[in-house]
Amino acid sequence: MPKALPRSPMSYPSRPLPSFRLAAQSGEFLVTAEVTPPKGGNPAHMLEMAQLLKGRVHAVNITDGSRAVMRMCSLVSSALLMQQGIEPICQVACRDRNSISLQADLLGAHALGIRNILALTGDPVKAGDHIDAKAVFELESVRLLQLIAKLNLGTDWNDQPLTDGETTLFMGAAVDPQCGSWSGLQRRFERKVEAGAQFFQSQLISDFDRLEKFMDQLGSPAAKPILAGIFLLKSAKNARFINRCVPGVHIPDSTIDRLERAADPLQEGVTIAAEQVQLARQLCQGVHLMAVKREDLIPQILDLAGIAPLSKVIPVTV
Repeated sequence: MPKALPRSPMSYPSRPLPSFRLAAQSGEFLVTAEVTPPKGGNPAHMLEMAQLLKGRVHAVNITDGSRAVMRMCSLVSSALLMQQGIEPICQVACRDRNSISLQADLLGAHALGIRNILALTGDPVKAGDHIDAKAVFELESVRLLQLIAKLNLGTDWNDQPLTDGETTLFMGAAVDPQCGSWSGLQRRFERKVEAGAQFFQSQLISDFDRLEKFMDQLGSPAAKPILAGIFLLKSAKNARFINRCVPGVHIPDSTIDRLERAADPLQEGVTIAAEQVQLARQLCQGVHLMAVKREDLIPQILDLAGIAPLSKVIPVTV
């Protein structure tokens, strides 16, 4: 038999570091936004919304079965954004995959040039639209971070070498500064930092005093970029729904009253979101904007908040 040629761990094409990582590491104020993959085979609407964010955000989050609702996979959706020159943050949830499948997807993401990964445990199946589906949860977010760290070092989850090269994934995690248990928040956050999380995106923030406490005692000492979650409230009804259905979040009565009294509640929601961006800018290194089904309003929110378009963006190539 002919002798096998040696495999080089650097045999894949090299790529420039994505702008989100460079901005995070240089201390820039970071702006990301969330876009939902399509519930169907046509990604046109997702791509249209993402295009509106080009030049205004450092990266676009692609959700992975958020609320356990079946949609196009985050890996393929992220690759489609890359083709449009839009840098993605690919969310990866543990709910639906075992450790073999998670590693396979992460290796595939790296091969496609996708570098930013947000490691999530995933919402429970019963919360979604396939309540009889079987959940996996072999890993949760901390162990997923540990798994990614191993891939970056050139080994798999079982400490076997990756014979075709290590990954260079920039891994992030979620954090909830409004968690009811401060000790639980501290323990979970510190475990994620120890596991290698290089940036954090928070859940929806409604209590900025609590965010300030988190930053003073945990966030700033960890020296990792923290992006505060800013949610576009569309009406008083929308705010009450969040209070009723989203654990750990309480939209203040004063905010609900503003939306109730407004002649144009949606525009008032835009104004409130812009004010929250300004508050967050004084406390942490970035914001993560969530404007479900109205991503087109995110540039307006940023304009009102005084956040200028990005002046320097490294092109994304595939």
